[in-house]
Order: sequence, then C-alpha cells, then structure tokens
Amino acid sequence: MCQLLGMNSRLPASLHLSFTGFSQRGGCTDHHADGWGIAFFESDGATPDQPGKGIRYFVDKEGAATSPIAKMLRNYPIKSHNVIAHVRKATVGAVTLENCHPFVRELWGRYWVFAHNGDLKNYAPPLHGSFRPVGNTDSELAFCWLLQELDKSHAGVPSVDELTCTLRELVPQIASHGTFNFLLSNGQALWAHASTKLHYVLRRYPFTQVHMKDEDVRVDLATLNGPQDRLAIVVTEPLTLNEDWVAMAPGELQVFVEGALAICASRASAALTAQRISA
Repeated sequence: MCQLLGMNSRLPASLHLSFTGFSQRGGCTDHHADGWGIAFFESDGATPDQPGKGIRYFVDKEGAATSPIAKMLRNYPIKSHNVIAHVRKATVGAVTLENCHPFVRELWGRYWVFAHNGDLKNYAPPLHGSFRPVGNTDSELAFCWLLQELDKSHAGVPSVDELTCTLRELVPQIASHGTFNFLLSNGQALWAHASTKLHYVLRRYPFTQVHMKDEDVRVDLATLNGPQDRLAIVVTEPLTLNEDWVAMAPGELQVFVEGALAICASRASAALTAQRISA
C-alpha cells in the first residue's frame, strides 16, 4: 500500500519538516520505494480568498528516500497553501513515471491534484469526457471519473461547499470497489477521504515542540510559525509522537480550508434540524 501526505494552511507555509520525515518512508523507514511525487499550489501573491492557481509538480519513479529530486526539495522548501505528496508501493500499474502520484488535471480553469492509497477491484467506469488516464493505475482512473462526474454535476464553477456535497455522493460509488483513501485539492481546499487509515492534526498558535517519528528529531514549531499561522496536516500514519492525531473513520470525508476543518452547509443544516427536533 502507498502512503499519503497533505497540508492545508491559512498562510503560505512550508511542508519541509513533514516532507523530510515522510520521504524517509519511501525506502528507508518503510518499503514504499516504487516512486513518489509532490505538488505545491503556487503561493506567490495568493491570499485565503484568492489562492494561487499555478502548481510546482515533481514526480520520480525512484524511492523518495534516495531520489535526488526529493533531496533537493528537502533542502529547498517551497511555501504553499495546499500540498499533496505520495510515496508508492505498486499494486496496480508498473513502476513507471506516468504511474507516480499525485496526478494533475485541469477543470474549470484550475489545476486539480489527486493521490490515492488502496486497491480498487473490478473498477471499470465509463469515461466519455475529456478526462483519460495516461498510466494504467486504478488511482488515475478513479481521478478521471471523479472529475468527469464533477463536471457533469455543475453548470458553472461551484463553491467549496457545493463540491464537498457532490463528492459525498460520488465517492461511495468508487469506495464500494475496495480501499479508497485519497487526498484531493484544487488550491482552494484539501479534501481527505478515509477507507481504512488516514490521520490529521490541526496546528495553531501557541505552537509547541514536536518529536518526529521517522527521525529522532525534536523541533520547536514556534520558531517556524507566527501567531497568525494555522495549518492542517493529513497523513496515512502520524508523523510525530507527541501530537493529538485524529484517526478518520472508515467512509469519512473531510474538507480543510485555511488550516481548519470546514463543515458542508447541508450537513450543518441537517445537524441544526436534528437539534431542533430533539429540543
């Protein structure tokens, strides 16, 4: 199985600390050495209301622990509002560059980035739009189908809330075929879905010291972040030993905006209705 790493932040932030530990799982502290990738949504001139549309995108079929490209990124941190990274243990699809996650496509004039952990059995959805896989993974196939159906479901550019509600209808159709842990972002938000294993932690002021799990290193987050910083880290397995990581439940879909959990309006309305009925 593969492993996922995502970040969503209020202000442009560096994933340098988390990526350094995470990349060791690509052949050093773990066996996910069949390729890796990372996509940063460009943060130049971006604001929470107008996030950057461009991306910096790196993939390599070599293990992340030994890849020269990964080494370069560990020494050259890039700041972004939304980041998705992946280390691969191949199950479906050969160890080739085109099968490395994350995958990138354009929809509604924005880049979309997707990475998946799991296996989908007997999954062959009809693709009749402009989204087609380049490689031969079940992951890229699922991504293409998701974007196709999102495009069909909305006449114009939808809000994050509308996208979340549509994803809640579409994702179970894929998840019924197997394990479908994934991260998805369009630069405005980060969506995370758990089938089996996915964790998140919310970091905000006052920041504390963290003890990294993959390297025996302690880092004071207060030296890297200010009072206005707020960020969410989502990962397959927790990256630190002393933080309160939240394990997502099977079938749970969460969306993170500006470094915090966002609530779909339809769910909030349903919860309010339930409260009124119980009262």
